[in-house]
Amino acid sequence: MKTALVTTGLLGLSGWNQALLAHDCPAEDSLFFIGPLEGYSPHIGTLVSMLNYNRHTVINAVKSLSLDQLDYLHDPKANTIAALILHLGAVDKYYQINSFERRQEFNDVEKRDWDAAMNMGKEGRKTIKENEVKYYLDRIGEVRQKTLEEFKKRDDKWLLAVDPEWSKEGALNTYWKWFHVCEHESNHRGQITWLKSRLPGAKHSKD
Repeated sequence: MKTALVTTGLLGLSGWNQALLAHDCPAEDSLFFIGPLEGYSPHIGTLVSMLNYNRHTVINAVKSLSLDQLDYLHDPKANTIAALILHLGAVDKYYQINSFERRQEFNDVEKRDWDAAMNMGKEGRKTIKENEVKYYLDRIGEVRQKTLEEFKKRDDKWLLAVDPEWSKEGALNTYWKWFHVCEHESNHRGQITWLKSRLPGAKHSKD
């Protein structure tokens, strides 16, 4: 019975993919279209459309901030907006090496480059500061570009595959990992918006 249900589900998925491929997919820069995109398999393109929109909103939220605003510390244990931006790149980088290289940890060079941003907290407050917004956006943009390039080399079978290493307590697949990257970025965008509203002299915003 279980096998039959799985087979039925896969056949249904196959039919859905064929229906999607029957139409021309929008270009990758179509921010307000959630669905398959040109250059990607259907499910990966849909994922990319969500990642792209989230990243667009983050960039819009921070692109005009000054150095002082990026480094503003709301309380002694808070994270700055600068740290939150770089944290997005660190998480993207981690899921890159995990998904594309099947590694569970950063290597020494990656730890040097990303540990403070990944963990934030005390180390982040100490080291992630005194840079203009372009520095942070360039760094996370470089990581995301690599992610997108790797996605183009893969298909939906890869995306839907369960990772045995992460599935000790239940099935967990690559799609979930990148869905998590998407929701994680959305969550921190909310924190960034909150911090912006607490900046000295901040005015009410509809963000």
